Amino acid sequence: MSGRVVARVAVARDAEFQALLRAAQAGAEWALARLYRDAHPRLLRYLRARHAVDPDDLAADVWLEAATKLERFHGDEVDLRRWLFTIARRRLVDGKRREARRRTEPVAAETLASVPAPDDPEAAAIGAVTLETALRRVAALPRDQADVVLLRVLGDLSVEDVAELLGKRPATVRVLQHRALARLSRELSQLLVTR
Repeated sequence: MSGRVVARVAVARDAEFQALLRAAQAGAEWALARLYRDAHPRLLRYLRARHAVDPDDLAADVWLEAATKLERFHGDEVDLRRWLFTIARRRLVDGKRREARRRTEPVAAETLASVPAPDDPEAAAIGAVTLETALRRVAALPRDQADVVLLRVLGDLSVEDVAELLGKRPATVRVLQHRALARLSRELSQLLVTR
């Protein structure tokens, strides 16, 4: 495609999104449903991969907050995605803080003995190529690396967007992403060798 064609497609897509956004801001159910359909699966995968206590409830909270503030939102499709993931990350951090303060109930050792170990090698080998397994592997990375990979892949955010969201420099985000992908590559190689 020539540069002019690409530019026209981008302008048309942005105009379509702006019309959709205006309709959603005016309360049109079809427009709100489309925004939800487009963004919700990625948002939910992000929350699950970050081990949210109840990802479905947390995602619902994100959409409720977004719905109450949508009329004040201005931007394009990427800005909307960045905004939703910012809300999700803030809610996730708040939830983790609440969980850390919450008291736990002791459990008898006999009860724990009957619970299977989470690191079942057979199940890991069978599910090595599934999305959920990939998300678990990413979630097992150090927190900063996992955040960068999930926001870049699931959020489809730029390095600059992720840097702003995490309060880091773009160069730091690139390094974290490189380290995370190198680690995941080594783990995948080891898994394939042991099969």
